[in-house]
Amino acid sequence: MKFVINKNDIRNILGKVQGITGRRTNLAITETVLIQAKEQTIKIIATDLETGFEGEYPATVESEGTIAINAKKLYEIVRDFPSETIAINEVENRWIEIGKENIEYHIVGMNPEDFPDIPQVDDVPLFEMDARSLKRMIEKTIIISGAPDDKRAHINGIYFENLGDDDSKTLKMVSTDGSRLSTVDYLYDNSVCPIEKGVLIPKKGLGEVLKFLGPEKTVAIGLKDSHFVLKKENESFTIRLLEGEYPNYKDIIVRGIGHDIPVDRHLFLMVLKRMSILSSENYKGVIFNFEENLLTVRATNPEIGESKEDMVIKFAGDPIEAAFNPKYFIDSLGVIEDETAVINIVSGDKPCLLEGEKDKSYLSVIMPMKI
Repeated sequence: MKFVINKNDIRNILGKVQGITGRRTNLAITETVLIQAKEQTIKIIATDLETGFEGEYPATVESEGTIAINAKKLYEIVRDFPSETIAINEVENRWIEIGKENIEYHIVGMNPEDFPDIPQVDDVPLFEMDARSLKRMIEKTIIISGAPDDKRAHINGIYFENLGDDDSKTLKMVSTDGSRLSTVDYLYDNSVCPIEKGVLIPKKGLGEVLKFLGPEKTVAIGLKDSHFVLKKENESFTIRLLEGEYPNYKDIIVRGIGHDIPVDRHLFLMVLKRMSILSSENYKGVIFNFEENLLTVRATNPEIGESKEDMVIKFAGDPIEAAFNPKYFIDSLGVIEDETAVINIVSGDKPCLLEGEKDKSYLSVIMPMKI
């Protein structure tokens, strides 16, 4: 096999698949990318046995073939290569020659026949949706991550469901770590979406997809067997779904009661950042005191000290004292796009709701801490 490729066509791609090829599995070959040269294109394939990626890029192919080469080393060679074009040639016994003119590498490859199969998506019924909306959905739910050693499927996955009916058609993503929950909605038209039931998609797989969502207008999504499928013009992803039941998240989303308190999103965000300076692993919480037209945020850490800041708000009613992890608010305020955020609080022992004043497609539910 021999081909010449423009390094700009594959440099960023090889960089983006490092999250897949760098993930530890029981198979050393998953640290490689499979490259198939055919006609005037090369196909780059990567998998960690859970997430599969496939992309097709232009090349000048002198002889067809397939190689499996260490993804990290290939990326580092391509990234720092001094010329715009790179010749890649399989010589003998899986040795691969990479270079041009006065620079040359000899890298040993692996047997491409050992590379794991990834699902083919040519015959999958797909649903076309706005790419920027999908990117926002993932960004607003993937901010919630559980403990690295947590094995529960509903903590490691994002729940994706189709709530379409005759009156409204909505795709929803839901994410939780047990202490907070985020939901994001995407309204679509009368087109038919093949995702008919709720599925659990691994957060780390959607994190890899997020790297590839760029300026394109639309992407296509679907399901094949036990995999979530995403397809762009010349690239596709398959992500093996998680097994398990998702908790009934709707029970903790109670609207229409309590106090709706509009706040300047940026001002509130900066107050919480300042108050979280004294947080530590043992002392993560801050106290919110809601009084007439005033919110006082206090942080106390016996190991460091204490702090307090007042913020003028619109609030009328009996005083409310509640403890929260400020990081949860900071994460949510960071993805709310409205200038004004709305806090809905009932009492110190009930979940607090946080959303934008105008855009109601995103909702964050934050559980209180014990005072």
